[in-house]
Amino acid sequence: MAPADSTGTPGLARGAIGLREVLFQSVTSMAPAGAVALSIAVGATYAGGALPLAVLLALAACLLVASSIGQLARHLPSAGSIYTYPAEALHPVIGFLVGWGYALVEALLGPTTTVLVGYLVGSVMHSEFDWPFTATWVVVMIVSAVLIALLNYRGVRVSAQVGTVLGLFEILVFLVLAGWLVIKAGTGNTATVFTLHFATVEGYQGFSGVAAASIYTILAFIGFEASAPLAEEARNPRRTIPIAVVASCGAIGVFYVFTTYAGDVFFGPHRYVSFGELGDGSPWITLARDVWGVGWVVALFAILNSTFANGNAATLATTRTWYAMSRIGLLPAALSRTHPKWNSPHVGVVVQLLVSLGIGLPLGLYFGPTEAFVLLATVLAGVMIAVYMVFNLSCTMFYLRRQRAEFNWLLHLVIPILGIAAFVPAWLTAMGIGTSVLKFVTPLSYPSSQAGLIIGAWYLIGIAVLIYLYRRHPARLSEMRRVFADDPR
Repeated sequence: MAPADSTGTPGLARGAIGLREVLFQSVTSMAPAGAVALSIAVGATYAGGALPLAVLLALAACLLVASSIGQLARHLPSAGSIYTYPAEALHPVIGFLVGWGYALVEALLGPTTTVLVGYLVGSVMHSEFDWPFTATWVVVMIVSAVLIALLNYRGVRVSAQVGTVLGLFEILVFLVLAGWLVIKAGTGNTATVFTLHFATVEGYQGFSGVAAASIYTILAFIGFEASAPLAEEARNPRRTIPIAVVASCGAIGVFYVFTTYAGDVFFGPHRYVSFGELGDGSPWITLARDVWGVGWVVALFAILNSTFANGNAATLATTRTWYAMSRIGLLPAALSRTHPKWNSPHVGVVVQLLVSLGIGLPLGLYFGPTEAFVLLATVLAGVMIAVYMVFNLSCTMFYLRRQRAEFNWLLHLVIPILGIAAFVPAWLTAMGIGTSVLKFVTPLSYPSSQAGLIIGAWYLIGIAVLIYLYRRHPARLSEMRRVFADDPR
């Protein structure tokens, strides 16, 4: 893992994208329509009709960390932002561990999204035309993974512009559908879905059900920070990155609350625990059939579009994080190579393609695509919730240690502390920690219950790599503090 030699290397495309593309990098990384139709819907299994409350709590927690990320991005614009923040504010060891975890999360978003695309198409084709389900989802998954790789290979400008168009379409379709459902619900509209009144799922009554569901509602938000790794390719990153992170989180959070509420009151809060059993690949396709008839095809396309765009945005963030870590010698130097024409980290794009297929196909074939998605989603949430808590702490410590003259009690102390506290219940539940002590921590079902072991194994490998770097190349860890966007070259 020698550090990359920048001599003669074109590097990333500086100033290639503006606020619009950066904003939609975060928006499409959250996959608004796909998140509502798939990951948030999983939460109904635990929270029942109280699912909108779990979404609202996730929005509050993520807005708090979005504020902290925005404050850090003002001073530390870098493709390695995810690890640069804690490395500069806390210690390079913490920065490495955060980067190590984020590298896993973003890499797993590839197989997670492509498995979902395959599952959706396979389910619909099987029910409508009796196509063989397994063969269909496998072929579609492979094709979608290759298409995402080709988009990213062509560089950030093409990928980001495609993401903008796809993001606008999916949001518009689901806002119209949700509004339709609210109107159709009539007297069924009720604010009690934002309380524990309908949190009555057996084994997950009350707040324990909301805490378990919040793993998947927080999962829906993962990605609002994905614009940060584009700091070296964005124009005026000290302004555009903070705006993109906070605005995307807030706007899509409101979108999630409204659409989840609409599905809940239309379907019925008392029976919402069975929402995920509707079939059609997603319960939202069934809802669209009920109110739009043949127009359900538009909803299907919006979900597919959303999931594909999510995979595209995730690959952008993944390869930039790998690029940043490899150029300072923390990952193999090949991952820092950029294409001479398109300035994309093309080696990383190919590696991400192999990861998507090498993890998604075996898990999907062994567990089935739905269970594979839930397992991967739980791992993603477990890591990212911890990363978000570290970001909050980093914000406080950075302004206390590095920018004391700008320190603000609300922005740099109160909000970060509240942000950490808000994530604790979901993180403990995802990791399966504290079940014998804390009443709200209830074990998840298999295979999601294995997420803590998978995360632990990944971090054991990371600690081994960290020990190697400390013994053989300690100077490389201090490079994590470097802000390359400020370099003249």
